[in-house]
Order: sequence, then C-alpha cells, then structure tokens
Amino acid sequence: MTDIDEKSLLENVFNYTNLVHAISGAVGSGFALTVFYPLDTVRTRLQVDDHRKPKHLHEILREIFTEEGLLSLYRGLYPVVASLCCSNFVYFYTFNGLKVVNMANTGTSGPAKDLLMAFIAGCINVLVTTPLWVVNTRIKLQGVQFKTETHQEKKVPKYTGLIDGLMRIWREEGIRSLWSGTLPSLVLVSNPSVQFMVYESLKRYLQRMSGVEELSGLTYFLLGAIAKMCATFLTYPMQVIQSRLRAGYHKKELADLNFIQQLRNMIRNNGVLMLYKGLEAKLYQTVLTAALMFLTYEKISHFIFRLMGIELKAT
Repeated sequence: MTDIDEKSLLENVFNYTNLVHAISGAVGSGFALTVFYPLDTVRTRLQVDDHRKPKHLHEILREIFTEEGLLSLYRGLYPVVASLCCSNFVYFYTFNGLKVVNMANTGTSGPAKDLLMAFIAGCINVLVTTPLWVVNTRIKLQGVQFKTETHQEKKVPKYTGLIDGLMRIWREEGIRSLWSGTLPSLVLVSNPSVQFMVYESLKRYLQRMSGVEELSGLTYFLLGAIAKMCATFLTYPMQVIQSRLRAGYHKKELADLNFIQQLRNMIRNNGVLMLYKGLEAKLYQTVLTAALMFLTYEKISHFIFRLMGIELKAT
C-alpha cells in the first residue's frame, strides 16, 4: 500500500462523518434503552433465576413492583446506559468506518458485505466492552429476591458503580472474570450482524424505490423492529447463557464449561424451553428498543449532517 493509499485510508476512517454516526448511535441507543429499561430488567431476571416461573410480561412487572418497589425496575440504569453508549459508539464508528472503506475500495455494497462488516465491528465491540457488561449484570441483580435457592444462599458483593465493580472483580476474582461470557458474546455477534444486514438491505431498497436519502420516522422505526426481531429469534438461546455467565451465580465448575457444554447442562437440568425463557420480555424490550434506537440515530445523524452542510448518498 502506498503512502497516498494509507493517507486516504486514514481519512476514510478518522473523519467527522463516522464520528457523527457513532455519536448518533450512542445517543439513540441510550435514549431507547432508558425508555424500555423495565422490560430489560424482567428479561435478565427470567434468564438468570431458574425457579422464577415463566409468566406474561405484565405479570412479572407487577410481581417485581409489588415485592421490591418501583425503583427495582430501574436498578442499574445509569451504568447500563453508560456502557451501552460506549458500546454503540465503538460499534457504529467501526461499522460505518468499514462501510466507507469498502465503498472507497470497491464502490459496491450488499447484504453479504453488510453482514461481514457488522460481524467485524461486533467482534471488536465485544472484546473492548465485555467487562462493562459483566459489571452491569452484577449491579442489576444486586438486592434481587431470587426464587432459585442456590442464588439466595450466595453472598453477592455490592458495587457502587462501574469503576468500583471493574476494580473489585479484577482484584477479588481475577481479570479473567471480567471477560466472563465472552465466547457466547462473540457467537452473539451474529445478532447485530443479522440485524444490521437486514436493516441496511431494507433501507437501501426503500431509498432506491422512493428516490430519497432520508426516509420517514415511522419507516425507520419499522425497519429497526423487523431487523431486530429476525436477529433475536435466531440467537436467543445464546443470550440466555451469556446472561447466566455474566451474573456469576453459578458454581465454578459450571462457569468453566464451554458453550456447547453449557447448552447441554441447561437442557439436561431445565429442559429445552429454558433456552427460550424470558423470550416474550426480550422480544418486547429488544424490538422496541432497537426500533426507537434506529429512529433516533437516523434523525440525529441527518440533522447534524444538514447543519454541517454534508450531503450523504445511500450506500
């Protein structure tokens, strides 16, 4: 690669356009998660707590509210939003940077390339931000009234925030614990990969059909919902294992099992349906959150680009 090529590559990666996409994605995801956070609380409880009976979403919400109070539905909101903003900043920057480099080199785009770029961006994101999500899962489950007997007996450290959690887990459990669930997380890169592939493909199609770059807010919302629904159905069992590993409640010998062994252990002890426990809450939470996130992301980015006088073309 020549010096000119290297300079061009750096300009394509480190520019205001990618930064705007990253900031818009971070703000959009943080806003969307805040709106639907109680649904994420329900999903985490169902995935981690084996003996909590599967019920309809509104029943679990009412049960948590009655037993633990309204604030329990928002336990750990700040560190989760902070981590999500960091995570999506990395993801959107990397994904859009790869899109720009691809267009500069090949001049073409398509579902297969979207899938590959989303997968690479997801892997980078997982390796960088997994420790944040480990701490978040622990904070979210502090003070929870578990139905599972072994969870009730275990004394769980109390963390005052993200930094405190990161330092204490590193010091008390070892640095490896900060990357608990990394393997299923890497496998779960397929979730946002499928999500972005479906979203980008549908968006490009509608842009070509309508002849406009900026679609309506409702269209972005529906595209985000459809894309996330497809991705969630395909990857949900892996998300259950991910949550359980991050929670840190299970015996060490179980935590040391590989991904396939975790699947077998869950099916043997709890049945196949355990792999889809909390799916209703997850679908409500993840589909609505993704839909609102994409809507907010698109509107913020287009607004900033108009202020900057930058005219974008569909890719």
